[in-house]
Amino acid sequence: MSDKKNVNEQSKDEQLEQYRSDDTGKQMTTNQGLKVSEDEFSLKAGDRGPTLMEDFQFREKMTHFDHERIPERIVHARGYAAHGEFEVYESMKEFTKAGFLQDPSKKTPVFVRFSTVAGSKGSAETVRDARGFATKFYTEEGNYDLVGNNIPVFFIQDAMKFPDLVHALKPEPHNEIPQAASAHDTFWDFVANNQESAHMVMWAMSDRAIPRSFRMMEGFGVHTFRFVNEQGKAHFVKFHWKPVLGTHSLVWDEAQKINGKDPDFHRRDLFDSIENGDYPEYELGVQLLSEEDEHKFDFDILDPTKVWPEEDIPVKIVGKMTLNRNVDNVFAETEQVAFHPGHVVPGIDFSNDPLLQGRLFSYTDTQLIRLGGPNFHELPINRPVCPFHNNQRDGYGRQTINKGPVSYHKNSIAQNTPAPVPEEQGGYVHYQEKVEGRKVRTRSESFKDHFSQARLFWNSMSKPEQEHIKEAFTFELGKVERKAIQEQVVQMFANVSMELAKEVADAIGATMPAGEDSKVTKSSPALSQENTAKKPATRKVGVIIADGFNGPEVKTVLEALKAEGIQPEAISDKLGKRKGTDGTEIEIDHTFLTADSVLFDALYAVGGEDLSKKFVKNTAYFINEAFTHFKPIGATHDGLKWLEVNGIQDSAGVVHSEDMSQFASEFVQAVAAHRHWEREIV
Repeated sequence: MSDKKNVNEQSKDEQLEQYRSDDTGKQMTTNQGLKVSEDEFSLKAGDRGPTLMEDFQFREKMTHFDHERIPERIVHARGYAAHGEFEVYESMKEFTKAGFLQDPSKKTPVFVRFSTVAGSKGSAETVRDARGFATKFYTEEGNYDLVGNNIPVFFIQDAMKFPDLVHALKPEPHNEIPQAASAHDTFWDFVANNQESAHMVMWAMSDRAIPRSFRMMEGFGVHTFRFVNEQGKAHFVKFHWKPVLGTHSLVWDEAQKINGKDPDFHRRDLFDSIENGDYPEYELGVQLLSEEDEHKFDFDILDPTKVWPEEDIPVKIVGKMTLNRNVDNVFAETEQVAFHPGHVVPGIDFSNDPLLQGRLFSYTDTQLIRLGGPNFHELPINRPVCPFHNNQRDGYGRQTINKGPVSYHKNSIAQNTPAPVPEEQGGYVHYQEKVEGRKVRTRSESFKDHFSQARLFWNSMSKPEQEHIKEAFTFELGKVERKAIQEQVVQMFANVSMELAKEVADAIGATMPAGEDSKVTKSSPALSQENTAKKPATRKVGVIIADGFNGPEVKTVLEALKAEGIQPEAISDKLGKRKGTDGTEIEIDHTFLTADSVLFDALYAVGGEDLSKKFVKNTAYFINEAFTHFKPIGATHDGLKWLEVNGIQDSAGVVHSEDMSQFASEFVQAVAAHRHWEREIV
């Protein structure tokens, strides 16, 4: 008897190992194992004759190629993923019986896929959009999928409207324009005529919609779920992922330029960070609410267009997720992974959120067409680490070879197995919520306030964040061709902020809204990125350098940056090495042609002796652009003249000093701040 573990008893890493294949050094064969003697030419009748139908090798190779692609996801098509692990800080037994939330000494493998929503698989990554944040926990009780976004609310309240939203958001069907963008007529027409979208639109027009990286954005479960403990007591729960590096964003001009300079910016950042050992970390937080308190707020806790303000219902941090391994094959893992909010474990259940209820149907339905049938759970990336046994059989893509004649319940041939499992032995039992009511197609009155939380969000923003929202509305509506839609949107958002609506109206030539401003004065500081963690670690600094730099002092600065986890990358007019005054050599990572200031978090201008006019011109461009994007800029020695020429040496976030230790310390602080909004643009 073989001592090889059953696939369902292996760890996730062991399980995937048997599916990995390295063809290096191997002999070529067909998919049937037949050794191939020639792979350059098809079988012909004479060297200039027709190809023969009997060429099975050609047919196999070409047929497989013709079928390599599967339908891309309708939404969230552009995605990237990584493996990792999750560990809980303390037992959550008081609230849930979910096994992976009990033992702090245990690590649960996870797979996380980040994505844009609107764009196709080939679109750019730094577009203005919500971002998917989907996590698959491979627990001993089965797979649990937390399928959320980087924005805690959504455009609509009922899943019935989801096809309408996506149809409006996608490129317009008559010309397939614009790609991965919401700045067009059909989207804003939908917004103006479906005003439940007001809160989500405020988030989408904010900096949250253009994150600096996947590593620096929050994640949310969006919906209200339930925790259920061993005693059957339930709490409503909302899930949060809090990035350890803080929540940071790009600026709009920068985001647009990155789309041209590096459309793979976010996936490259995630891949490189993991390869460098700078593992992304996120803490899991939960907001918990007893069932007795369900109706104590001025919003409906089941409404997916509403947040639970953290000041009213605090976020309890319960664990940490670390992403520590890149995928081996993007198609086999990232593209074939199948998430579903209905993949739950004992101790986690659903609420009556009507958007969530619709997703519980839609996700399985989607996987059936994308992955070719009902056996997508057997693909390596989707397999649970615990055993699975049932009477499901056959179908496209079946990998399990079921033995025995029985595939039905109840039976006597196999002693009525596989058998259901009682709740006390781990069987999943739905929370026994009492439900009564007439069959109706309607919306609860408690869902009909569409503007209070949109105003709450506006009130919570810092002044720079509010300015960015105004600019985003102005840009988006400026791309709308139909004047009537512009007018409708301006009038709609006067319900959120008269200041916002009037400034946008003035900028796009729309009619000024009339009336009084919203009476909502409440704010939630937790919603502003001004209050996030600010750390220098993993930030990329472009170091502009040429021959003749001050070797010892530059070396001191670079070592100080690296000690803080900052990643300096050298930029010059050509590749190779640049030599300092003392013989110190620095390897150049990029030229001015292969890099751009938008690809770095900060710049450090060093310079050198005998600089060409072209070098000086390129450096000036880099520094001016970084300055207009509010980025930290440091300069020493020859680099100081660039600050002086542009008159920015005394601006916020611009650091220079003759004392290298002081310079390094101040520059690290400037980099940690991320942006310097108080800077005057000159």
